[in-house]
Amino acid sequence: MSDKVRAIVDVRVRNPELIAAAAATRARAPSLFGGHGRMMIIAADHPARGANAVGADPLAMADRGELLDRLCVALARPGVTGVLATADILEDLLLLGALEGKTVLGSMNRTGLAGSAFEIDDRFACYDAESLARMRFDGGKMVTRIALDDPHTPGALTDTAHAVNELADRRLIAMIEPFLSRWTGGRITNDLTPEAVIRSITIASGLGRTSAYTWLKLPVVAEMERVLASSTLPAVLLGGEVKDAEVAFAAWQKALSLPTVQGLVVGRSLLYPHDADVAKAVDTAVGLL
Repeated sequence: MSDKVRAIVDVRVRNPELIAAAAATRARAPSLFGGHGRMMIIAADHPARGANAVGADPLAMADRGELLDRLCVALARPGVTGVLATADILEDLLLLGALEGKTVLGSMNRTGLAGSAFEIDDRFACYDAESLARMRFDGGKMVTRIALDDPHTPGALTDTAHAVNELADRRLIAMIEPFLSRWTGGRITNDLTPEAVIRSITIASGLGRTSAYTWLKLPVVAEMERVLASSTLPAVLLGGEVKDAEVAFAAWQKALSLPTVQGLVVGRSLLYPHDADVAKAVDTAVGLL
């Protein structure tokens, strides 16, 4: 067990109140954007959905000490503005002092477990707007899968709208990650054609009683200029698991030139690059901004 993990466990056992104290005294980010004028967020909310795999390793993200080490390296790199994760990971990072001066987004709905029969029924069982405000974080992120063949979809849309409203009431970012999804061979797959992504954007953009604080977290697909023309909401680009880094980086760079795009939210491809060099991968992504 690493010294970092030992220190965290000791606090959790003996002085758990120090988590709230660390949140109360943390220096917040002066702006959502770095010196490059963009948002560069490291995503690490995958484990809470049971999505621990990276490449051929099904449990790569399940070693918490290793994940924290990689996150600390990434968050310390110049140009990285913040992190997106669930409470367990964010509280670990708080105790390590890794969130000083960073934008922090909390993941709100992780119950649609990867590969489950109830993946569309992705209920909000993580952060809520009240707890995000109490922790002095900057917003919440939610995945919204829209499956026209699944009766749980209206509930998922209603839950997203409720979260948008509650976050907006507190002037916190509501970051929606929408997908048009379908059941194929007993598993949910996301339709990443331009037409499907456009449809998901137009549906997600209309949720809630105001869109003033709503942002979109979107995949990079073909015809991004046409895709992003479907909304005026600020957008960030998600990374996903990357097979060819050069191709992915080129696609991100092209999409970053579009007017609604405000930056990147990338996780596994930067935290677990093929050459294991986290700093190099993060610096390359920051260089695109």
